[in-house]
Parts: sequence; structure tokens; C-alpha cells
Amino acid sequence: MNSLEPSISTDVPASDVMLQMISGFWVSRAIHAAAKLGIADYLKEQPKTVEEIATSTDTHVPSLYRLLRALASVGIFAEDDNHRFGLTPLAATLQTDFPGSMRFFAISQLGQEHYLSWDNLLHSIKTGEIAFDHIAGMSLYDHYLKNSEASKLFNCGMTSLTASILEAIICSYDFSAFNTIVDVGGGHGNLVTSILKAYPTVKGILFDIPTVLEEAKSGLQAQGFADPSGDARKLANAALTQSPAEGNPPAALSHRCTVVSGNFFESVTAGGDAYLLKHIIHNWDDEKAIAILKNCHQAMSQHGKLLLFETIIPPGNAPSFGKLLDLNMLVMTDGHERTEEEYQVLLLHAGFQLTQVIPTPSLISVIEALKI
Repeated sequence: MNSLEPSISTDVPASDVMLQMISGFWVSRAIHAAAKLGIADYLKEQPKTVEEIATSTDTHVPSLYRLLRALASVGIFAEDDNHRFGLTPLAATLQTDFPGSMRFFAISQLGQEHYLSWDNLLHSIKTGEIAFDHIAGMSLYDHYLKNSEASKLFNCGMTSLTASILEAIICSYDFSAFNTIVDVGGGHGNLVTSILKAYPTVKGILFDIPTVLEEAKSGLQAQGFADPSGDARKLANAALTQSPAEGNPPAALSHRCTVVSGNFFESVTAGGDAYLLKHIIHNWDDEKAIAILKNCHQAMSQHGKLLLFETIIPPGNAPSFGKLLDLNMLVMTDGHERTEEEYQVLLLHAGFQLTQVIPTPSLISVIEALKI
């Protein structure tokens, strides 16, 4: 096979493979409908007939059956001999309380903002402009500021996505050397709180805009991080006076995490010896990304570390989630996914030296850099 050709199976005719690709959005939209209706939640205890599901979801029985039959054909739900539909491992991920649930991510990514933007992909290809901005007359971030429900849904989706990769991050990188970590643009705080639970001597600061932090407080308190309005600088300075290696007893959860509001384009809170940015830099073009990184550079100590959690685009024609995610960035924001070499250049412009890229069992890698 020519090295320029993608690696696809020769057992299936190319036209059949192309047909599956072209009709792929049918599956996506069917998943979106099931997620919006919350069907997986109704099947949590036991399989149900389509009539029972229709009653719970206020839907048309024959049409609902066609939806469930189609999804069952791709492994999402399963129909038994008694014509009842039940959960499969794939369908279970659409339950609201499933660990690493994909329900809100499906609703957010396959909903109005993203779906209409992808419908205008050709506009972005022809002009280089952001499709969402073109159809909405504003940036995605301004849209979320003006539409609290859409913003909440998006953040719930990102929280669910974070939950699905947390274990991969924690098992791939050793955070024990740090006193205080700052989760920049950390949303609902799932990343920082998971690290603090795994590393009892580490303290954390969740940094994000005020509206997002308001959404985060109840979740933090439910996990035992009951001091969301504490003084971050005081906490960080206290943490920097002690070293995890000295055997200090772990502090109670309620005293180990606080939140600080701010805009990372203006400044980032000081006091951490590690600054974490998960799926932040890929949202922005080089100029804005460098501005964020420079603010982290200014805030951190001289020997501080920067940790980016991003998808790295591999070379060549190999299949890559990142290459498709990059198209999503094209239509939704002015950001893009980057190669390792592009991250190295970006970091240098912000005053960092890339030290290592650590793959994880998930779709993202840990990009470690030192302040220079």
C-alpha cells in the first residue's frame, strides 16, 4: 500500500466504508436524541418496553421504537426476546450518574451550537473564519456568558469528559513533589480535587471566572472541600513553607482546596509550584495561548512547572482523534490542536522549556515544561 494512503481494511469495499462514514452523523444525532431524553436513566434498574419508555419520556411510541432499534444496531441499547430494551456498556455511558458519563457531553457537542457550526464548516474552509461566530454574530465564549443554561450544559459536559480521563492522568504522572497546584481554567474542579484525593499532602487552587466557580462550589462542598471562599494566597504561602517529602500529615480536605476568580488573559493567581491547564491552550490561537502561558509564567515560582493536558497530533496519516478535534476547533473557536513541535515553539515564546511529553491511556498527553 502506498505510504500516503490511510490504513483501512481491504475486507470491505471502499464504497461501503465511505457510505458508513457519510452516514455517521445519523448515529451521532440518534445518540443526541437519546441523551436529551435521558433514556439510559430510565433503564438503569431493568429493561423496559418501548411503551413504558415512551410514557416516561413523553414520546411517540412507533418513532421511539425506530430510534431504539437503530441505536441497538450499533451496540447502544439492546432489545430482548420480550421486546424490552435494556442497557449495554455503551448505553450505560449515557446515564447521568455513570462514572465518566457521556450524557451531557453528547448533548453539548451534538446540540445546537456545535451542530450548526459544523453545518457551516465549508465557510471556515473558504474564509478561515470561525463558523460559530459567523452564524451567531458573537464568539462562543460571549455566547456562554449571555446564555447561562448553555454555559452550564457545556461545563457539565466538560466535567463528564474530565471524569473519564482523570484516572489516566493520575496514573501517568507523579504529583507528589508539589506543595500547591493551581488548576487554571479548571471549571468544576474535578481535576484538582482528584489529584488532592490521590496525593494527601498536596494543596490546590481552582482558578476560573466567577460564573463557573459559582457552579463549582456545590460540587466541591459535596466532596468535602468545604472552604471554597478561602484566601488562596494565604493558603499557597502556607503550603510553600512545608514540603511533602518531610512527612507532614495530610490536611483535611476542607483546608486543602480553595477557589480564586479571575481572567487568565489578565493575570493568574500566584503561589503555586505547578500550574495545570487541561484542554485550555487548544481553545486559542498562538497569540492568545502565549498570553495565557506568560501569565502563568509570571505567577509561578522560579522553579515552577507547567503541565498541559492536551491531545497531541501525531505525524503521518495514522488515525487520530486529535485531527478531527482540530476541525471542531476550526468551526467553534480560533484555537487548534498542535503537534509536539508546535507546543515546543509555543512554550518557548512564553518562557518555558518543554521537558517531556507523557502519553496516557486516554486520548490526551501530559506536556511538562519548566520556567526558564
